[in-house]
Amino acid sequence: MQIGGIRLGACAALAALTVLGAGVTAPAHAQPGPAPAHARPQTGPVRAGGAAPAAARAGSAAPAVTGKAAYLFDAATGTAYFDRQASRRLPVASLTKVMTAYVVLRQASLDSVVRIDASDVRHARTNDATSAGLRAGERLTVRDLLYGVMLPSGADASHALARVYGPGATRFTAKMNAAARALGLSLTRYANPDGLPKPGGGYSTAIDQAKLAQTALNDPVLRTIASTRRHVVRASKLHRAHTWTNSNKLLGRTPGALGVKTGYTRAAGYCLSFAAERDGHLLIGVVLGEPSSDRRFSSAGRLLDWAAVQAAGSPDMDSGTVGDL
Repeated sequence: MQIGGIRLGACAALAALTVLGAGVTAPAHAQPGPAPAHARPQTGPVRAGGAAPAAARAGSAAPAVTGKAAYLFDAATGTAYFDRQASRRLPVASLTKVMTAYVVLRQASLDSVVRIDASDVRHARTNDATSAGLRAGERLTVRDLLYGVMLPSGADASHALARVYGPGATRFTAKMNAAARALGLSLTRYANPDGLPKPGGGYSTAIDQAKLAQTALNDPVLRTIASTRRHVVRASKLHRAHTWTNSNKLLGRTPGALGVKTGYTRAAGYCLSFAAERDGHLLIGVVLGEPSSDRRFSSAGRLLDWAAVQAAGSPDMDSGTVGDL
């Protein structure tokens, strides 16, 4: 079955029919805007693929997912293997920072230096947000600050980048929403650069965030950052030493994992955008609103393993070993 240009496996097709039958409109698939100078050409949103895998046609049981919404597709074929409320608008917490990094990379040089302001540190502290441990007066490169945004999910780092490249959070958020429209994320609205709760706040969907993850992974810089388990910034005359560990527990624990981003607020629950390469195919997924931190990783791991088995049943794909989380 095909809906909105996306080839659906049997299980995903049933879920999609349920959502569409309830009156939810599938998101548009506009082409992304110009790629940044350092990035290779964007492949754009999810594209249609070949026939549904034999295992999916046979109706093999999908894994249980306890989150409010989830989506997983094969970026190589366009086949959607799992769709649970994938077009439901929900808060996505710090998954927001993937768009923050994307917007920064479209206008900033990686070697540009940003001075950390007291307001950046205060923003993370007063909002009880995750922090990269920055201090006022430090000067760090855009490249290092992007690691601070993506690995420990530093609200101080995202605030500093938005302050400089908005300039200011309001203008920066407008750029984020413009980029979302250009990428065809029609069910996404950003309220700030970090996903912290805000009255009348932002929202997105599992399918939109999966499309954004695909776009991010098409950028060689973002792909490298998202898949890095640990980043060390050595002390210099401009800044103190920093060591940032990726909050994504899939890295190093599930075969081929590439990141992408974790998120949590009380309103959003535990969220995760994730990806893994299996047998030469890139599987990308999102889970939103999981009840516990560990559950989002176990859900993602089971989805990846299950989808890899479904993909291995396709005549045009080689079978391979699927690891446990």
